[in-house]
Amino acid sequence: MNVKVYNQNGEEVGTTELKPELFEIEPNEAVVHQYIVNLLARRRQGNASTRGRSEVHGGGRKPWRQKGTGRARAGTIRSPLWPGGGTVFGPSKRSYGSNFPRKMKKLAIRSVFSDKAKSDRIKVLDKLELDQIRTKSIVGLMTRLDLEGRKCLILDEGRNDKLVLSCRNLQKVKYCRAALANGYDLLNADYVLITKSGLDKVHEVFG
Repeated sequence: MNVKVYNQNGEEVGTTELKPELFEIEPNEAVVHQYIVNLLARRRQGNASTRGRSEVHGGGRKPWRQKGTGRARAGTIRSPLWPGGGTVFGPSKRSYGSNFPRKMKKLAIRSVFSDKAKSDRIKVLDKLELDQIRTKSIVGLMTRLDLEGRKCLILDEGRNDKLVLSCRNLQKVKYCRAALANGYDLLNADYVLITKSGLDKVHEVFG
């Protein structure tokens, strides 16, 4: 599959090939669903935590003798029945994610790329270089590429701090390194804007 290549002025400067093993497969919706559920579960913090009766400080001695006081039997002041005692079946720190096969992850990402390519929602740039950190530059680029008002994911290779800082104030534009692209961001974007160097990296990592 060949797609047009644009420059930063929105002008067509040539074409490039999208590898069929990455951009022309039959999307597997079931695997994509499993991957997205697992990814979002891994992003949950799971920091809620309480202490059980064995974790609460104190209570090492019996508060009073077993018989003869007229009060109920008590073995420790850290019983869940006492104020300041341990919590019964309370939450504890945990991870909500689970192991996900690497081959299934690659299949899910390939499926999303293929779906975007099939619906003509992938645009390729020859390069993306900014002279200075300026949000207006990215807004102008989106306008020239007819992507204004669309959710767009920009994929590039290498560290590009100017691009990162220029995109961070735009609600519908997100930047990500090509090698670190994930299925959720790809699926959430209306269009994927990828540089030629980023495309080469995508072919290398996910192809």
